[in-house]
Amino acid sequence: MEEILAKAKLWINQPFDQSTQQEIQNLIDQNSSDLEDRFYKDLEFGTGGMRGIMGAGTNRINKYTLGRATQGLSNYLQEVYSNQQIKVAIAYDCRHNSQSLAKVVADVLSANQIKVFLFKELRPTPELSFAVNYLNCHAGIVLTASHNPPEYNGYKVYWSDGGQIVPPEDKEIINHVDKIDYTNINFESNENLISFIGEEIDEAFWKASLKNGTFNVRNRENLKIVFTSLHGTSIKLIPEVLKRAGYTQVHIVEEQKTPDGNFPTVVSPNPEEPEALKMAMDLAKKIDADIVLGTDPDSDRIGIAVRDFNGKISLLDGNQTMSLMVDFLLKQWENQERLNGKQFIGSTIVSTDLVNKIADSYGVETKIGLTGFKWIAKMVNDFPDLDFIGGGEESFGFMVGDFVRDKDAVTSALLACEIAADAKSKGSSLYKKLVELYLEYGFYKERLISFVKKGKDGAAHIQQIMADLRNNPIKEIDGSPVVKICDYQANSEIDFITNSTRPLHIPKSNVLIYHTADGTKIAARPSGTEPKIKFYFSVNKPLHSLESLKETEIQLNAKIDRIIKEMNI
Repeated sequence: MEEILAKAKLWINQPFDQSTQQEIQNLIDQNSSDLEDRFYKDLEFGTGGMRGIMGAGTNRINKYTLGRATQGLSNYLQEVYSNQQIKVAIAYDCRHNSQSLAKVVADVLSANQIKVFLFKELRPTPELSFAVNYLNCHAGIVLTASHNPPEYNGYKVYWSDGGQIVPPEDKEIINHVDKIDYTNINFESNENLISFIGEEIDEAFWKASLKNGTFNVRNRENLKIVFTSLHGTSIKLIPEVLKRAGYTQVHIVEEQKTPDGNFPTVVSPNPEEPEALKMAMDLAKKIDADIVLGTDPDSDRIGIAVRDFNGKISLLDGNQTMSLMVDFLLKQWENQERLNGKQFIGSTIVSTDLVNKIADSYGVETKIGLTGFKWIAKMVNDFPDLDFIGGGEESFGFMVGDFVRDKDAVTSALLACEIAADAKSKGSSLYKKLVELYLEYGFYKERLISFVKKGKDGAAHIQQIMADLRNNPIKEIDGSPVVKICDYQANSEIDFITNSTRPLHIPKSNVLIYHTADGTKIAARPSGTEPKIKFYFSVNKPLHSLESLKETEIQLNAKIDRIIKEMNI
């Protein structure tokens, strides 16, 4: 605790401002247990950049931790682009302090003679990714904590391709940040280097979204849509892009329309959770809507709810959504005679294998990356001779084409409506399309369980769980022998059938995946952005008929329940 106190006392002096000094002094005076969590580590870049609780301290989001990150980024940019006028785009979401922190970041960049394009109002994350390319920027930054609770904020860095930073840039930036002392941050802005942007980028984004997300679909005006932005940024773009596409029956959840960092109508602004979309689904029941669309605060994740065969509105999971989107896109490319063996789909190691089977049936390769959408964006760069059709991950993210290099709830919302409208015009439905995929390729059922482990003790507990799974591997799961373990931290695949070990040609990550003889897949992964450990379960079996749909789903759910109990999770 003495080391923690020593670090804290540095924050009650210059260069920290009076309010910061007072906040820390009060905690010291109160001998607050919160002090340890604020100073036991520095915020680090994870799979999605920096993310944390707002407040004073090295393990918090504040003007100094973000200033330090931005100063390090500035130094790296100047090293890489020493003879150029460096340009950086900045966006921010609806969270508390996002606007003021975005200006702090702009100040530091401009103080380092970097040209800044700062959105004058909140905008979705995918629009920032788009703006980096549109404005020929060298980097981009967005202030957001995605779907985290109100006390969180975050900072994501994008590179010149519009994708989030990946190796080698990520490590190089971190190395430069680590060299920065808080006294080295230049906060003295050069206002002449800060330009405010908005409507021009909106217009260009809408055009690109319509080009990539619409197809020759009839009767769009017949599709009844409910949309909620969950108090976030998507209200700026989604209603307009749907209107321009020809969807005239868009019903917005008015109580959730206004951007608000308190997210007053939901416990969590996360469209992965059915509770977050309750108001939207209630409205859909009331007006007999066909589809519900809901996005997270920065509009990169999308939740989609549709009517099942009994007319009940149900939330699709991210694996189901991406399977439907991949199948639809591939059909469109096939109908346009654009498939020639030089295309690919992007997915991740913890996402459903159903996507792989769908792509295989069209003769299209599925490239698999680590969790985090930056790896899917990286695929576009790594394979310039191939066309990227689309890609997604289980955590409710999808990217259509490569005009945006991050998950994009705006264009995904448009694509979902295209699939639903096309199905409705043919006497079908989005849900029926999903069941048809199960009939053709097998019923895949996935489930995600997350455990929050906060603070220093929580981090140690997560490390121990992963160590146990590695050092004492499970031999059998629900009666089926484990045939393969993929350890992405050790970069090795252990095959128990051939008693051999092969290298995994993928960047290292703290993920462990068990595969069994019956096709079950179980992944364990500590979150890179939150104090969580996540377990991903995937089971499957053939679906022989529509009549057996319910019973097959019951069997698959029961199988996952048994596995969870067996693993004592």
